[in-house]
Amino acid sequence: MATYSTDIKFDRHPVRARIASFFASIGQAIIIASESRSRMDQIKALEARSDDELAEMGLKRENIVQHVFRDLCYI
Repeated sequence: MATYSTDIKFDRHPVRARIASFFASIGQAIIIASESRSRMDQIKALEARSDDELAEMGLKRENIVQHVFRDLCYI
């Protein structure tokens, strides 16, 4: 005996969903770009410090990038 499913859902506004998805992806790209720039500014500021200043902060020059991106990379 064959059965039929009558609970089929259709998106009533596929164009609206695509437009919303497009703008959401643009928003995500802007957020990523601004976070990246902020992190690069932090790296430049730390690289401008002397080795003694970095040592006072508990950092070595070769660990600056890991320090700035520590919330993203668990190394």
